[in-house]
Amino acid sequence: MGPQQDRSASKALANGTAVAPERKDGKVVHYKECQRNHAAGIGGYAVDGCREFMASAPAGAEALLCAACGCHRSFHKREVEAVECDCSSDTSGR
Repeated sequence: MGPQQDRSASKALANGTAVAPERKDGKVVHYKECQRNHAAGIGGYAVDGCREFMASAPAGAEALLCAACGCHRSFHKREVEAVECDCSSDTSGR
């Protein structure tokens, strides 16, 4: 397949589900559309149309490969969403 990754090595989960989004410091990280330029070698621009990252395995190194397009997670647009805290509980200790 040339310089591209061997997509036959990645296996999709049977039910097509993805690993839960990452949570860091009260923020949820989502990986959206793939931005890998497949025509960079010939001086063009072409993306594969993958709209959202789906992990190809539940954990390990293969969890970083997309089941839909076969690209590494780093090629997908990263969106960080702040999680709102429900701070309605009284913590004054009365």
